[in-house]
Amino acid sequence: MEILDLSAPLDTDTAWAPWWARTRVKRQGHRFGALSVFLLTRLTPRFLRRRLGWANDTLTLSSHGTTHLDAPWHYAPDAGGKRAMTIDEIPLSWCVAPGVCLDMSHKKDGEAITEADITAWEEAQGIPITAGTIVLIRTGMDRLLGNPAYFTSGPWVTREATALLTGRGVKVTGIDAWGWDGPLSHMARRARSGQGEFWESHYQGADTPYCHLERLAGLHRLPAEGFTVCCFPLKVKGGSAGPTRAVALMPAEGEGALP
Repeated sequence: MEILDLSAPLDTDTAWAPWWARTRVKRQGHRFGALSVFLLTRLTPRFLRRRLGWANDTLTLSSHGTTHLDAPWHYAPDAGGKRAMTIDEIPLSWCVAPGVCLDMSHKKDGEAITEADITAWEEAQGIPITAGTIVLIRTGMDRLLGNPAYFTSGPWVTREATALLTGRGVKVTGIDAWGWDGPLSHMARRARSGQGEFWESHYQGADTPYCHLERLAGLHRLPAEGFTVCCFPLKVKGGSAGPTRAVALMPAEGEGALP
């Protein structure tokens, strides 16, 4: 079995991310760790191997600040007529399932990924999207990680396309761009011009509860089908999302399909 990492690195991004989406990772080295040991126990470095303590890191980030899984609570306080689930409440069975990867990398900046695009992909590939499948959309926008354009460029998935998937019983979708609905500036422009509702595909999750992965990476390595996605989020109590280490499990040559 081969394990493919589909997650973006979690690192300080203040040099390129907008102020409202920044992540900070502060490193605390082994010498700092020796000081920590002294402050906590009054043991001097002579009691420590190589006179060094532990390494540590402190993280400052949004629950949406790296590869993450959105919970229905992110979209609205209720979903499907009930209180929306927070990230610690979603069934873990949603987070591991057979996956499909739809190559939409031909879509240009600001272009919609529509219901017709999804059904055309199914017909061309001969792969029906069924209940429980984790549906990944490849846009190729992960190539802009580290560039301010990552937050302001990319295609988007329409509400109708999202409704098609959730209507089929899909519980988790994912995209290798900043957001499922595209950049904020694109959403605002469509709303002002009457071309659509702001955040419309997220709002679809208030009608039919589902989760989606955003800020994935490396989807170009995936085939159209034949892999299993694992995407367990951090158990953030009452959280609207959870940072996630998403991976794809690929059977080795000669192995049967994974369960």
